[in-house]
Amino acid sequence: MRNWDDLRLFLAVAREQSLSGAGKVLRLDPATLGRRMSRLEKAMQVVLFVKSPQGYALTQAGEELFERAGGVEQAMRAAAVGSIAQSETLSGAIRLGAPDGCANFLLPQVCAAIGRDNPALDIQIVALPRVFNLTRREADMAIGVSAPTAGRLVVRQVTQYQLHLAASQSYLAAHGPIERLEDLKSHKMVGYIPDMIFDRELDYLADLGAGRVALASNSVSVQVNMLRQGAGVGVVHDFSLPFAPDVHRILTDEVSLTRAFFLIRHADDARNARLARFADLLTSGLREEVAKLEAQARGHRNP
Repeated sequence: MRNWDDLRLFLAVAREQSLSGAGKVLRLDPATLGRRMSRLEKAMQVVLFVKSPQGYALTQAGEELFERAGGVEQAMRAAAVGSIAQSETLSGAIRLGAPDGCANFLLPQVCAAIGRDNPALDIQIVALPRVFNLTRREADMAIGVSAPTAGRLVVRQVTQYQLHLAASQSYLAAHGPIERLEDLKSHKMVGYIPDMIFDRELDYLADLGAGRVALASNSVSVQVNMLRQGAGVGVVHDFSLPFAPDVHRILTDEVSLTRAFFLIRHADDARNARLARFADLLTSGLREEVAKLEAQARGHRNP
């Protein structure tokens, strides 16, 4: 294995897939970084990157080095923060990837509670409506809406959650009650941008026979705010409703969806006690928060 400084630069280029992107992360001139990568390839006598106008893509040899270097990086992180057995509290930085619905309505409360009990811990939430690549170390762990079947990953179900059709009181007052599923055809729908649905579990409207999606966003929180503005009817997470008290569930007997959140970790981290402890705290916190918010949603008066 090469010296750590070479590997550190290599990992940054592999993750950012460009010299300019890696240079910003490392605060290093891209030209200098390019020379370092060329020197590394010459020293190892392999080609690590396929270079094109689109960026730097890993070759097979590059992928193999990426896996090995990532393992070294994780070992060094674990050594830096110390053994969890020596302290009851967590420290250092942990980056968590999550879909924006979870990130907006659940993680602030859960991570704030974890942070209060672990004042030396820095929690970074990356909220993006897409699947995270843990192999490229975009995050230390991620929450997904389906369980991945490929890659060296450890996956466990965190909790199930419920979704229902909903609309604001102002919209229902202006457009009349919605009493049957067939009525949706005459109403404006709020939902995902069809070609930006990144997971089949999010394609809620496909089986409802609803009309076109008149107002769409790839963000769950934007969709909820559209409903609050009386934009139409949409499928929402029950756990988001306490944050939008003017939005009411409708047709609850006809439409009730169940989905699940999964916690996804890289297999190389399976023995990392620090990340395992955080994962346990995160899992229990999310279960409790979903249960609490869904109970509040059920207790909210529906029109």
